[in-house]
Amino acid sequence: MGPGARLAALLALLALGAGDPAVATAREDTFSALTSVARALAPERSLLGTLGRYLRGEEARLRDLTRFYDKVLSLHKDSTLPVVNPLLAFTLIKRLQSDWRNVVHSLEATENIQALKDGYEKVEQDLPAFEDLEGAARALMRLQDVYMLNVKGLAQGVFQRVTGSSITDLYSPEQLFSLTADDCFQVGKVAYDMGDYYHAIPWLEEAVSLFRTSYGEWKTEDEASLEDALDYLAFACFQIHYSGNAVNLIIYCGNVSCALSLSREFLLYNPDNKRMARNVLKYEKLLAENAHQAAAETAIQRPNVPHLQTRDTYEELCQTLGSQPTHYQIPSLYCSYETNASPYLLLQPARKEVIHLRPFVTLYHDFVSDTEAQKIRELAEPWLQRSVVASGEKQLPVEYRISKSAWLKDTADPMLVTLDHRIAALTGLDIQPPYAEYLQVVNYGIGGHYEPHFDHATSPSSPLYRMKSGNRVATFMIYLSTVEAGGATAFIYANFSVPVVKNAALFWWNLHRSGEGDRDTLHAGCPVLVGDKWVANKWIHEYGQEFRRPCSTNPED
Repeated sequence: MGPGARLAALLALLALGAGDPAVATAREDTFSALTSVARALAPERSLLGTLGRYLRGEEARLRDLTRFYDKVLSLHKDSTLPVVNPLLAFTLIKRLQSDWRNVVHSLEATENIQALKDGYEKVEQDLPAFEDLEGAARALMRLQDVYMLNVKGLAQGVFQRVTGSSITDLYSPEQLFSLTADDCFQVGKVAYDMGDYYHAIPWLEEAVSLFRTSYGEWKTEDEASLEDALDYLAFACFQIHYSGNAVNLIIYCGNVSCALSLSREFLLYNPDNKRMARNVLKYEKLLAENAHQAAAETAIQRPNVPHLQTRDTYEELCQTLGSQPTHYQIPSLYCSYETNASPYLLLQPARKEVIHLRPFVTLYHDFVSDTEAQKIRELAEPWLQRSVVASGEKQLPVEYRISKSAWLKDTADPMLVTLDHRIAALTGLDIQPPYAEYLQVVNYGIGGHYEPHFDHATSPSSPLYRMKSGNRVATFMIYLSTVEAGGATAFIYANFSVPVVKNAALFWWNLHRSGEGDRDTLHAGCPVLVGDKWVANKWIHEYGQEFRRPCSTNPED
């Protein structure tokens, strides 16, 4: 967590016991935590039940209509229907005067569809909002960028990094789950609406390709069509030309000529569309005036991220786990059983692995048990709210931090008291309030991440100082789950990263002994590619540690 947390407000409002979990869930963003995404399965199961009942009702209705149709058809097999029979004459008149009217105006179909609508409205308030769809789409784009994923591969359910002619499988799911043309269109449209043509064009291209292969097939659930995808893709190509956006990253064919070709294809399916016809004339005129553009290639620039100056290093560390040295290369890196001279750890010492020296980062394996990790997750889940960062005097959710978090007091459960004792024994620090913050539990969302940040305050006006206990001197982060791919903790300036190790705890000093912040602790939570990442953070402050970690005038200590 960055230095902008308004701790006075957070600890009062978000700590367990400070409010109603119903309030927490009412303001949730589904896409920002996997546990919220999992809860969205319940209303869909309800909708499946409703749709199943509707289908059974419709099948019964259609069976009855088929019976009526077959009955009447059998009477018409002979073109000379013997109406001389008074019984047949009566039934003919009755059918035409009464039966057909009852069939056509039957309320059964209306009742069935109304029951379907009622079932939907019953769970509608529990369904993800449009903002969740946007957030989930942006998450796919983030994963596409950070892990250099191929859009066509993603659409086929394959997680592959493509660099030139090299293809690397990052994750191999047991069962492939592919995206539909409409799925790809929705991702492209979200990017398009943001003016992000770098991401919009490949997703819309994939949508067009998939729509072409299934053209003529009607799917009830689809919102878009081939014409829609062609329309958006054509204008996105033209916008690249219009904005002069040309920096070498992704190369496409001449954008105006592509826009013209796509627009002409659109008119094949919808020849009466006057707007598209005008666009075709405009593109033809542009190409006639600038003939050299017909064959020109266009490079599309990836959207700039002004706040992230270390993007290349950050993404490389997420992709490769950085340049972390192995133990035989640097003998001062070692593993050991750690008691820290504490009687509390004599019978069960911690399994310590020194990961890095500057900054000093250690990993304590099996710091918590599976039972403890699950208990912490269960305690936090009802209280999870969208994680925020400080922006001036406000706390705001931001795109560079996608997760939900909750604060747990040690009074919430005796196990948390035991956990605090264990942390104190291992670090030798005083972690009682106000010398340490409550335990913060975080669940990451779809493509959940936290871009490079410091845990300690970098400004004397930071809300961290409202605790009246100084800056954050150390971070103790516990991995409460495992993930299938992604989610590493990357230290940017130190150029190494640590993968998620379930039940392990990562510890580092944020401040030098002089009290100055250690810039080498700039770190990030890499996007979770596949999996449900949970962590728990215990931030320890300067005050109360004066005799436990004495000060030094040496700036390197």
